[in-house]
Amino acid sequence: MALRQMKYMSCVAAMLIGGLGAASPCDARERQVVHPGESIQQAVDRARPGDTVIIRPGHYRESVLIRKSRLHLVGAGRKTVISPSGKRAENACGHSGNGICVTGTAGRPLRDVSIRSLTVRGFKKTGIWASGTDRLTVHHVAARHNGVWGIAQERSTRALIRDNVVTGNGDSGIFLANTVKEEGGATNTRGATVTENHLAKNRIGITVRRVRNLTIANNTITGNCGGVFIVGDESRPRAGALTVRNNTIVKNNKYCAGNSRLPFIQGSGIVLTGAEKTLVRRNLIRDNVGKSPLSGGVVLFPSFVKALSERNLVIDNVVLHNKPVDLANRDPKGKGNRFVHNVCRTSKPAGLCRRYEVHGVHPSTGE
Repeated sequence: MALRQMKYMSCVAAMLIGGLGAASPCDARERQVVHPGESIQQAVDRARPGDTVIIRPGHYRESVLIRKSRLHLVGAGRKTVISPSGKRAENACGHSGNGICVTGTAGRPLRDVSIRSLTVRGFKKTGIWASGTDRLTVHHVAARHNGVWGIAQERSTRALIRDNVVTGNGDSGIFLANTVKEEGGATNTRGATVTENHLAKNRIGITVRRVRNLTIANNTITGNCGGVFIVGDESRPRAGALTVRNNTIVKNNKYCAGNSRLPFIQGSGIVLTGAEKTLVRRNLIRDNVGKSPLSGGVVLFPSFVKALSERNLVIDNVVLHNKPVDLANRDPKGKGNRFVHNVCRTSKPAGLCRRYEVHGVHPSTGE
C-alpha cells in the first residue's frame, strides 16, 4: 500500500475512534493532540505550518500565542475551555490580557490560520486577538465574558468569522479595525466576512472601525446596548464601502454609559458615523428602544471628529417598533445618503418610511 494511502487510512481511523467528526486532521501534515493537564502552547510550539493541534475536552488555564501560518487549532466544542491561569503569563499574548493571539506583521502576515470548536472566556482584554493575518478563520467558537472584545482583529485581510457565540464581553462582541492604537486610513479587508454569529449581552454586537470591503450578514444580534456600529473618521481612504445585510437585530436595549467620544448607548440597531458607501439591506431591525442620541433602528450620527456620513444606502429593511424612531438621519450635512423602500412607521426627518401595509408585513413580527 502506498505511503499516502496508509496515512489517509490512519487519519480516518483516528477520527472514528476519537469521535472528532468535523474536526478532521486529514488535510494536515501532522497533528498534535493535547489532553487535560498538558500545555496547548507547547503543542503549538512543536507544530509546523500545516499542522493541526487537537485539544481534547477539558479546562485549560493558559494563553496561546500563534506565530505560524497554516496552523489549525481545533477543540471539542463547548467541552474545550480556555481561561486565564491566574499566574504570571508566560507569553506576550497572556501579558496583554488575551486568550488566543494570532500575530503576524503588516509586511509578513500569517496566512490561513484557523481556530475552531472551543470556548475562550474570562480574559482581561480579548478572547481571540489577531493582528497581521490573512484568511484567518474563527468558526464555532464561544467567546464569553472577556473584558474588552470577544473576537477582534486589526491590520488583517480576508478573515472569515462564522457561526460563533459571543456573549457578555465588555466592549464589542466582534471588533474589526485598521489599527487599534494608531490613526490612519481605512484598511481594505479584501472581502472579510462576519456571518451567522450570535451576539448577546455585549456593549456593542459588532463594531467595524476604519475598514472597507467586507460583509456582515446573517447574524443574530440581541440584548446588547447597540447592534452594529460602522465607524469612520476624516482619514483617507474613508471607512465604508461595505455591506450589512440579512441580519436580525432586535431588543438591543441594555444601558451602557458614555465615554469621551460617544454618549451613552441604549436601543441602537445599526449606527453609521463617519462612513461612506455602506449598503444596509434586508435586515430585520425591531424593538430597539432607548433615549440616547444614538437610539433608533438605523441611525446616521455625526462623527465626533466631524467626518460626514455620505453616499450610504439603506434599502429594503424591515424596521419596526424602534424608539424614538425607526429611521434617523441625524447627520444632515452628509451628502447622498438614501433611505429606499424600508418598511417602517417612524422617521426623522419624516418621510423616510414605506408603510408595512404595502408589503403585507405583520407589524409585530416583520414577517
